[in-house]
Amino acid sequence: MMPSEFSDKPDPLLSAVTIPAIELRGHTYENHREFLPVLLDTMSGCGCWLLDQRTLSPTTTILTFELPLRSIFEMYGGLLSSGVNLSRDSHVCMKSLCTVRDHNPHKAMRRRILTVRLDLIFLRESSSAHAARVAMGHA
Repeated sequence: MMPSEFSDKPDPLLSAVTIPAIELRGHTYENHREFLPVLLDTMSGCGCWLLDQRTLSPTTTILTFELPLRSIFEMYGGLLSSGVNLSRDSHVCMKSLCTVRDHNPHKAMRRRILTVRLDLIFLRESSSAHAARVAMGHA
């Protein structure tokens, strides 16, 4: 095999690399009890495996899950379509992961398992923000 050809076999150098957990932060205005089952179902459909779910307070939940790098597009879209508003840093992190997934010549790398921790805050929508959404036809 020529050195320029890419193999589907795992590269021992790539296997030795440990990928740290991806830290994401987000918030939503949805009801905690109604939103979490929908989010967990969406994440399961995207190829994620829930490892841990901790409720720190009525407004804060931490979800830890794993997924293959090849499913990062689906997870990103699933978070956004479920109603999670990610922080700027989290969007940058997800964009970088999508770029790595899309442009990595090592097919073995796409099978890597990522650990993701999502710190999710449930906010109450202020009455003025709700009125603005109603006026715009989004509520």
